[in-house]
Amino acid sequence: MGDRYGNGVTTNLVEKPLSHSNGDGKAANNLVAAPSQEKIVLKRKLTLINGVAIIVGTIIGSGIFIAPTGVFLYTESVGSSLLIWLACGILSTIGALCYAELGTSITRSGGDYAYLLVAFGPLVGFLRLWIALLIIRPTTQTIVALTFAQYAAKPFFEDCSPPENAVKLLAAVCLCLLTAINCLSVKLSMKVQDLFTVGKLLALILIVLAGLYYMLTGNLDNFSNPWEGTYSGRNIGYAFYSGLFAFGGWNYLNFVTEELQDPYKNLPRAIWIAMPLVTGIYVLVNLAYFAVVTKPEMLSSLAVAVTFGNRMFGPLAFMVPIFVALSTFGGVNGVLFTSARLFATGAQEGHLPKFFQLFHVKQQTPIPSLIFSCLMSLLMLLTDNVYLLINYFSSVLWLSVVASIAGMLWLRHKKPNLPRPIRVNLALPIIFMIGCVTLVLLPNFEEPENLLIGIGITLAGIPFYYVCIAWQQKPRCYGRLSNAVVDLCRAIFNTTIIESSEALKE
Repeated sequence: MGDRYGNGVTTNLVEKPLSHSNGDGKAANNLVAAPSQEKIVLKRKLTLINGVAIIVGTIIGSGIFIAPTGVFLYTESVGSSLLIWLACGILSTIGALCYAELGTSITRSGGDYAYLLVAFGPLVGFLRLWIALLIIRPTTQTIVALTFAQYAAKPFFEDCSPPENAVKLLAAVCLCLLTAINCLSVKLSMKVQDLFTVGKLLALILIVLAGLYYMLTGNLDNFSNPWEGTYSGRNIGYAFYSGLFAFGGWNYLNFVTEELQDPYKNLPRAIWIAMPLVTGIYVLVNLAYFAVVTKPEMLSSLAVAVTFGNRMFGPLAFMVPIFVALSTFGGVNGVLFTSARLFATGAQEGHLPKFFQLFHVKQQTPIPSLIFSCLMSLLMLLTDNVYLLINYFSSVLWLSVVASIAGMLWLRHKKPNLPRPIRVNLALPIIFMIGCVTLVLLPNFEEPENLLIGIGITLAGIPFYYVCIAWQQKPRCYGRLSNAVVDLCRAIFNTTIIESSEALKE
C-alpha cells in the first residue's frame, strides 16, 4: 500500500477513465504495455454477447432449479411465490442499473470491492474482499456445484436420492474440471459459458412450453386458492433470500469490466438484454412448475425440475436432469471466472498476497487465484444443507450490496465531477437500499444468528487488515516468504504480474 492511497482512496481508479473504443474492441490494443514496462495488462476480449452470456449464464445456474422449493417452502402459497419471483426480478434489475452507473464511472474490475475501496477507503474495501474470500464466493460456487452433482447423478438413482458422498465427489470433480478449463484459456472458458448458456435457455424454454401446454389443456387444479399459505416476516424474508439467490449474478459482469470491450456501451446493454430475459423466464418457469407439480411434491423435492420432467416428458424425462446439470455446470464456470478476477484485483491493490496477481504469460488467466478459489469451495463441500448455506451468506451479501449503492450516492456528493456515462434516477438506489435492508432485517428479528455470525466474520477482518496490510514495518521474513511463494508460482504456472490498465495510467 504505502502512500498509494493518500487520503484513503485509490484515486487512479476513477479519475482517469478508460478511453472509449469504437465499439469493435480495437481500443484493446492500447491497453497492452510496451515491452520496456516489463509488465502487461489485460486485453479486452469480452464482447457484448460474452457479457450477456456471463450475466445470463451466471444467474441461470442452480437457483431456478432449487429455489422454487425454497420460496414455496416459506410461503406455501402459489400466488405469493409468483409475486416474490417477480419482485426479486424487479429488485435485481434496479440493482443492476445502479451497478451500471458504478461500473462505468469506476471502470475497474473487482465489482463491489472496487466501489467500496474508492468510496470509503481501503479498510472498507478490504472487508468486502475478506467476506468474499471466506463466505460469499466459496458458498455460491459450492451451492451451484452441489446442485449440478444432484441433477447429474439423478438419472442413475431413479427410485431414490443419490448418495450424499457421491454427490459431493461429483461436485468436487465439477469444480476441479472447470478450474482447469479457466486456467487453460479465457476463450475456452467463454466458449463453455456461451455454449451452456444457450443450452440452459433451451431447457427452460422447453419447461415453459410444456407447462403452458399443460395449462391450456385445462389442468389448473393447482391454482385453486392461490393465496392460501403461511405469512410472517421471517418466512417472507427467507423466501426472498431463496428467490434472490436464483437471481444472483446480476452484478458479476462488473467484476470483469477491464476485459469488456467498450464498457460504457456494452455494460448497460448487457444488463438491459439479460435482466428482463431472465426475469420473464423465471416467472414462466415457476408458473409451469406450479401447474404440474403438486404442493406436497414441491415441498418434498429438491430436484423439482426432475419431478416436472417425470410428469410431462415420459420416456424422455431423463433429459431434464441432464439439461439441468449442463445449466448448473455453466453457472459454476461463470462464478469461478469472476471470482478469480476479484481476487486478482485485490492483490493489485495490495489487499491480498502478491501471488493472486499472477496471470499466465500467454493466456492471461489468473491461475493462482483460480486454484485458491477452487480450494475454498472444496472446503465448503463439508456442509450439505443447501438452504442453510443460502440463508447463511445472504444477509452479509445483501448488506455489502447496500454498502456499494450507498457508496455510489456518497461519490455523487464527494466527486460530483467524476465522469458518469450512466446516471440513474435518485429514486432507484433509494428504493433498492430500502428493499435490501428490509429483506435483511425481516428474518433476523426472529433468527439473528446468521446475521450476527456474518457480521462477526466481517469484523474479524479488521485485525488482519492492520497487521497484514496497513502495518508497513513488517519483519523481513514476511517479504521473503511472499516473494518465495510468487517465485514458486511463476516457476510452476509460467505466470507474471499483470497490472490494472487503470493503474498504469499515470
